[in-house]
Amino acid sequence: MTDKENEIQPAAEPVAAPAAEIAPESPSPRTSVTDGSAPSAAAAEDFTPSVATIEDTTPIAALAETQPSGESNEKALTEAKKLPEISAEPLKVGKEPEQNGKELVEANDFKNVSEAEGQQKKLPYPKSVFFIISNEFCERFNYYGMRTVLVLYLSRVLGYSNDTATVVFHIFTMFVYFLCVFGAIISDSWLGKFKTILYLSLVYICGSVLLTLGAIGPLNLPMETFTMLGLALIALGSGGIKPCVSAFGGDQFKVPEQVKQITSFFSLFYFSINAGSLISTSVTPILREDVSCFGDINCYPLAFGVPAVLMIVSVIIFVLGRSLYKMKPPAGNMVVLVSSTICTAITTKCKEKKTNPREHWLDYADGKYDRQLIDDVKVLMRVLFLYLPLPVFWALFDQQGSRWTFQATRMDGDMGSWDIKPDQLQVLNPLLILLFIPLYDVAFYPVLRLVGIRRPLQKLTMGGILAGIAFIISGVVELKLEHTYPVIPSSGNTQLRVFSGIPDCDYRFSTNLGARESFTLRGLDFYYSGSVATSTDGTFQLTYTVESLTEGCVILEGGTQQLYEATAHSLFLRPSHTITKYWYEDEVQKSNRSWAFVRNLANLLATTRVIWREDSGDSVALDQPARNHDLYELSTGGYSVQVADQNLTHIELRAGGVYALLIGQSHGTFVSRLIEVTSPNSMHMLWLVPQYVVMTLGEVMFSVTGLEFSYSQSPPSMKSVLQACWLLTVAFGNVIVVVVAELKFFDSQASEFFLFAGLMFVDMLAFMFVAHYYKPYDEVAALVQRVRARRERKWQDLERFKRD
Repeated sequence: MTDKENEIQPAAEPVAAPAAEIAPESPSPRTSVTDGSAPSAAAAEDFTPSVATIEDTTPIAALAETQPSGESNEKALTEAKKLPEISAEPLKVGKEPEQNGKELVEANDFKNVSEAEGQQKKLPYPKSVFFIISNEFCERFNYYGMRTVLVLYLSRVLGYSNDTATVVFHIFTMFVYFLCVFGAIISDSWLGKFKTILYLSLVYICGSVLLTLGAIGPLNLPMETFTMLGLALIALGSGGIKPCVSAFGGDQFKVPEQVKQITSFFSLFYFSINAGSLISTSVTPILREDVSCFGDINCYPLAFGVPAVLMIVSVIIFVLGRSLYKMKPPAGNMVVLVSSTICTAITTKCKEKKTNPREHWLDYADGKYDRQLIDDVKVLMRVLFLYLPLPVFWALFDQQGSRWTFQATRMDGDMGSWDIKPDQLQVLNPLLILLFIPLYDVAFYPVLRLVGIRRPLQKLTMGGILAGIAFIISGVVELKLEHTYPVIPSSGNTQLRVFSGIPDCDYRFSTNLGARESFTLRGLDFYYSGSVATSTDGTFQLTYTVESLTEGCVILEGGTQQLYEATAHSLFLRPSHTITKYWYEDEVQKSNRSWAFVRNLANLLATTRVIWREDSGDSVALDQPARNHDLYELSTGGYSVQVADQNLTHIELRAGGVYALLIGQSHGTFVSRLIEVTSPNSMHMLWLVPQYVVMTLGEVMFSVTGLEFSYSQSPPSMKSVLQACWLLTVAFGNVIVVVVAELKFFDSQASEFFLFAGLMFVDMLAFMFVAHYYKPYDEVAALVQRVRARRERKWQDLERFKRD
């Protein structure tokens, strides 16, 4: 069946009671955008509007096609479901005489909504929506699954710094939400919803496949190029279909006859979104870390590939339902019309500001557009002015996938029998959303009403304040974390460590270090000097002598060594090797994989094998000769170490630790000592739960209330435009994160968290000030004014007719 055969043709307009049409004396030369019919001459004299009459004689009661609101804040909230918008009669561009010549539709010409609801049983539930819901589940699984592991892929595989990975992540998210408007425009003005979803989903698949292929190392593809191109295509596909899918689902119902059924559809629709998010944010970190593939200890190709397969499945499911879909033809996009109205007003004002002054700058567009459209745009602009502070909230909220994930990598996720992955903590958000939404109605909102927080703008402010509190909590946690960070040698100083691999011998070192000119190493021991000042050229010339304190031990000669600033230097005493004093540059920074670094320092025959065997699975993790002192990264957990096929020791590696295993031989027996060069992560990831809880509380209050406010405060013709503008606030919020990350105001991450918290509080103060002067939009009053204006125009036309 073709798209044309599935299209729903516009319903015939209700027929008004017979009345004489009034033709104006001379037609107005301007085109106008009409939103309804005008009363006849006979009706004009006796017409006295009441509330009931107004509701029935305006486009709101016309029960035209619906415009379901778009998905909110990147993860649609279950409570955010709304009845589809009963929009105004489609706007028509024509001459004013045509507008004035139409009859005013009487109230009794429309079907009563309650009567329509009584007929719901006669209309079967559309089977097509189950294809749409399944499609949405798979698509959201792909998007959130990929996004969950994205920052770790950028930092660990592509080698980006945390700041650069954060910038790339938020630029990607920014484009996803900016491109929502693009998808809405091409859907409403050109392709229609079905073709837009299908074509952009294919683009989406291409992006997911490119991202997966780029992560497969053996293919030797340009990894960075494939990643960036893949993210660009995913942003285009995901952002483009975001405003179309829910609206396409709403198109499958007949309103108002199926009002209750469409409500259940949106419940299922938003449940599928949160279910896809919940499952994917749990599964993809496991695929990333617990599976090894293509010679790598991680498996990012699988973490990206499984969501890509789900995206392919989503398109297949979507196409399978094609014969069942009701497809409406493109009817023009209100975003384009509003933009054109604003541009016309600005350009006309520049030309006629002095010769033809107007009360409001948008009034300059009345030469081309209808007065009702201009009035609706005025209401829209008032709400958009109120929206100006809102992007700051999303700047904080979306850092759950970037800064908060990096914060988790510096913490301990050990839960005993299993480990929490740093990126897996993001599962708390959809999980808490499903928990909190029902609690808000029965617990949170009643409590807020007791303290005087009842109005939507008050709830929005409270949601923003909660987001700021969440970042204060994250800043406090970061301050505690800083005590667990290693001391990194910086400009102007260096570090020195000396390790002894001689079990039964003591040695005294005499140096020119100043504060500790001499120190003693006893057996398998080590010495550490955390800060050695360098000279102006960035070097320090170390001079040392070594004296044996144990009779019969190897005599070691002293010497000199050039130490460089911002570098950790280590000396290993190993008389069993040809080079008895082995100097190397040490690594003191923690693993960004939440794993552990290990280095074998074995004072044994050079060819002796040192084997690390995992407790789980008994697989060999490391098998190196004693002469190898390189640094290796191993997953956390228990290991049995063997030397020359003999069991040496058992070691527990913890996340973030940097270890040196000293191995020697005492009286024919192998002995060892594990040295912590850098202490492992000691603060548990569960300390991050409070900030996630508070942020999710703020999200539910901010996002749900914001959607409801946007819907209630917009004229019928502007509801879809305002929903698009709401999504744009998310995009601009990510722009703020990019700017702050690029400017690098602070070296301390805690300071940046406090900066965002302070910015949020200041932003909410500004929002409270703007909200105080906001004049709420009264739809009934607007309808009264609209009918009065029509009546006045009719009277004017009637007077001209009588004079003629």
